Amino acid sequence: MKQKNSNEENPMTEIKSRRSHSENVMRKIRIEKVVLNVGGIAEKLEKGFKLLSFITKRKPAKMKSKKRIPSLDVRPGLEVGAVVTIRKGKEELLQRLLAAVDNTLRKKQISVNNFSFGIKEYLEIPGIEYQREIGIAGLDVTIVFKRAGRRIRLKKMKKGKVSKKQIITKEEIIKFMEDNFQTRFL
Repeated sequence: MKQKNSNEENPMTEIKSRRSHSENVMRKIRIEKVVLNVGGIAEKLEKGFKLLSFITKRKPAKMKSKKRIPSLDVRPGLEVGAVVTIRKGKEELLQRLLAAVDNTLRKKQISVNNFSFGIKEYLEIPGIEYQREIGIAGLDVTIVFKRAGRRIRLKKMKKGKVSKKQIITKEEIIKFMEDNFQTRFL
């Protein structure tokens, strides 16, 4: 039997010490999706639909009204908005959208697990030029965050409860955005 020197470290001890010093993988914050939407009726909605498909290169879904609002001429079943959800390539798109607002956001735009901001004119987005058939229009952007394990609450079979530790607070969102996207918050 071969004797070990006291100077040699046990490989198992090294693995345990590495684990204890690294951060918890289940607490890591990730971007789940980026949602772009436009509101309006009739011609304004069609221009917004073209705008979303032009920016994302994907087909937006149209949203229908469920309520009657006589002052805005809205009735149930009338198309009142368009929305597109981006799950792949969201970091590159988010960088461009944040550049349109000079990488500056307000703290009151942050909610639990997400934040939203508006872009007044799509011309402010870098790399996008004026389109005659769209005209001048704006859009709203919502970024949704998640942690590992979120699916347990959402799945259909063997659904489970998720603790309040899974909620991503304002401070955590601010830190994530400052570290990864160099965003300033006022």
